[in-house]
Amino acid sequence: MLGFFCGSVRFCPVLLVLMLAVCGGNVVIQKDAQFDMTYDDMVTSDNQTIYSYNHTVSRNKTEGVRVSVELLSESAPSPVLFVVRQKQAVLSFQVPLILRGLYQRKYQYTQVGRTLCQPPTKALAETQFFYVDVSTLSGAGVHYQLRVSRVDSFTLQTDKKFSFNATPSQPQFFKYVFPDGVDTVIVKVNSLKNFPCSVMSIQDIQCPVYDLDNNVAFIGMYQTMTTRAAITVQRKDFPSNSFYVVVVVKTEDEACGGPLRFYPLLPDELLDAGNRSKTLDVIVSPAINSEVYVMGMLFCLGIFLSFYLLTFLVACVESKRMNRKREGLLNADASPAETASLLGKASVSPYEYGSFADNGSTLSSEAVTDSLASTDGNYGYMDRSLESVARSRQESLSSVEEDDYDTLVDIDSDKNIVRTKKFLCVSDLARKDKRILSKKYQIYFWNISTIAVFYALPVIQLVITYQTVVNVTGNQDICYYNFLCAHPLGALSSFNNILSNLGYVLLGLLFLLIILQRDILHKRALERNDSTALECGIPKHFGLYYAMGTALMMEGLLSACYHVCPNYTNFQFDTSFMYMIAGLCMLKLYQKRHPDINASAYSAYACLAAVIFFSVLGVVFGKGNTVFWIVFSVIHILATMLLSTQLYYMGRWRLDSGILRRMLNVIYTDCIRQCSGPMYIDRMVLLVMGNIVNWSLAAYGLIKRPNDFASYLLAIAICNLLLYFAFYIIMKLRSGERIQCLALVCILFTAVVWGFALFFFFQGLSTWQKTPAESREHNRECILLSFFDDHDIWHFLSSIAMFGSFLVLLTMDDDLDTVQRDKIYAF
Repeated sequence: MLGFFCGSVRFCPVLLVLMLAVCGGNVVIQKDAQFDMTYDDMVTSDNQTIYSYNHTVSRNKTEGVRVSVELLSESAPSPVLFVVRQKQAVLSFQVPLILRGLYQRKYQYTQVGRTLCQPPTKALAETQFFYVDVSTLSGAGVHYQLRVSRVDSFTLQTDKKFSFNATPSQPQFFKYVFPDGVDTVIVKVNSLKNFPCSVMSIQDIQCPVYDLDNNVAFIGMYQTMTTRAAITVQRKDFPSNSFYVVVVVKTEDEACGGPLRFYPLLPDELLDAGNRSKTLDVIVSPAINSEVYVMGMLFCLGIFLSFYLLTFLVACVESKRMNRKREGLLNADASPAETASLLGKASVSPYEYGSFADNGSTLSSEAVTDSLASTDGNYGYMDRSLESVARSRQESLSSVEEDDYDTLVDIDSDKNIVRTKKFLCVSDLARKDKRILSKKYQIYFWNISTIAVFYALPVIQLVITYQTVVNVTGNQDICYYNFLCAHPLGALSSFNNILSNLGYVLLGLLFLLIILQRDILHKRALERNDSTALECGIPKHFGLYYAMGTALMMEGLLSACYHVCPNYTNFQFDTSFMYMIAGLCMLKLYQKRHPDINASAYSAYACLAAVIFFSVLGVVFGKGNTVFWIVFSVIHILATMLLSTQLYYMGRWRLDSGILRRMLNVIYTDCIRQCSGPMYIDRMVLLVMGNIVNWSLAAYGLIKRPNDFASYLLAIAICNLLLYFAFYIIMKLRSGERIQCLALVCILFTAVVWGFALFFFFQGLSTWQKTPAESREHNRECILLSFFDDHDIWHFLSSIAMFGSFLVLLTMDDDLDTVQRDKIYAF
């Protein structure tokens, strides 16, 4: 009988209450409730209230329903349980609501608001009932208020902004349906307040909706946010062609870089979180279509392939110009008077023929012989006939090793005499066998190729794993993208940042082709015993150039790998080959006029490995670590002093137990006994400036301790490279040499491009030095073709600038190709 009455509870609520009271059971009260009406009731352990609602559900229209509850009784011994029973879903929560933070902190909320999940219906329209059950285990009455209301603008409209409020206990979510013809949209949530910290999540249309701080990360994609969040959503990821936009305010701000308010804590102490209400607005906009992708890729390819076309045109023009000059020389050889005039000019002012510089150009052997005969012998120039040179070229390169024997015919003391002269020429430092040096510098290329393979393979594997983790977990706080301009393609989240690195690869390959062409022409000149190639100009060694081109290509590949999922753990991928490029450029500058005493590939790469090692240590342990900065600054200063000594004495010194005695002796004789200036003034000026710069950078690092240690280390390398390059240019002009038109154009063009590139670099669209939410505050919209952002333009311009810098190193001494080496100063 009781079961019969309970089954008819909707029709006989009074009778049911009386019978339950007689039987001694709990009283169940059911009420037919209305939307947008506030119910002020009381519940105890002896009674349970059920509110019955009905509404019409349409297949073509989704109506949001929100349940709001406030607990009016203070210090209730037991919470009140609210259970919302729907046709295909159940939602339950207690009031006061307890949410946990870090270190098991507990925050209680007496006001709770939840939006009901709306499962799709197949019928065109139907009436559905849902029930709100209210119960408690508290013996004393607990006073509460209940209100169920319809949600306006529950379905978001494309390109229409909607504002709302949210708290940790009153999250919000809305529905969005993909319109016809739109396959990708970007969901943007903004707020004027940094804190409280919040989370934006994209979830599929299914129940339950995870909309609390402790479960919002369970499914879908999500981001923490302060003032800005953006997630790109693709239709293919949601079979229902719709999704929920969920916004949750967190109980604490630590995830967004904010402080922890309460510490220390008592065990099981309930904390009042205070006012954590946040006003936000959401807007859903269509993302770019496939045409923009194609346009962006064509633009990227077009820019860099145009350099191939430009290089081809310049090569054709130079070839025609050199052919005309070669014909002019042949015509001049036909006239004895003109030949005598030519020889006189060659012996008096060889710089006048600097414009003849080309690996394929030739001068008559008589002109060179007369010029050599008129040369002063104070520079230790090695006299040897062209026949002996040609004969030595026929020997096998494979049978020669640098360590087999001393390639100088002089005894070791003669090295000291030659290399410690007050004024050195290139001929003094280009005395070793050319075959030996060629093999020595080719090792640079083979070593960096080996390093690139062993470095790149695990890097590629790691970033693929990163991207897979992001796609599977939906945690978009792992990667520091510019989310306002991150265009996905396939499994990649930010294809545009990867595509823009193509310039490094294509221009690095172009530079290798240019070097290969020069190398081939130089070898042909040597095979035909071209006297200009044998005895004039800066010695041609292309191994370092090949290494530089390879490093530029690897910089593009590893930068692309870094941008698959940029974060602090893989930032070294983006900087490792930048250190390589800076080091190789400095070595190439030094090698130009010091080929005999330049560092070997093994020692150079060992030093660069040490730099990368310190880069990793600085990223991991350097943030705010005083001990690390002290140790690094000491090592930096000691390395600067040792390198300065090596450069000043041209390697003619020894680091042994007698070094202190010799230092004291030099100080006594040169500073105390008699005050004499430095013997090598030019070198001293360079090294003093270099020490000032490096000591200043070391002091800055020790005092400021910048968070971005990798960029700080890169700044040290770039400052030293720029200082040495400026010194080289000044000394070149001071020595009476000149810069040809092509090299001058490259210098000016490269300087302008570097200026624009650095402007875009310092825009700072994201930073892994901060939390992901704080990093997104720097995000900006695309600025080029609706596809590329500021950092992509930095990639474009910096790749062009690096290519231009390499061309400057390649062409800046072309004016010396017809000048005898004992006329070229070494500085």
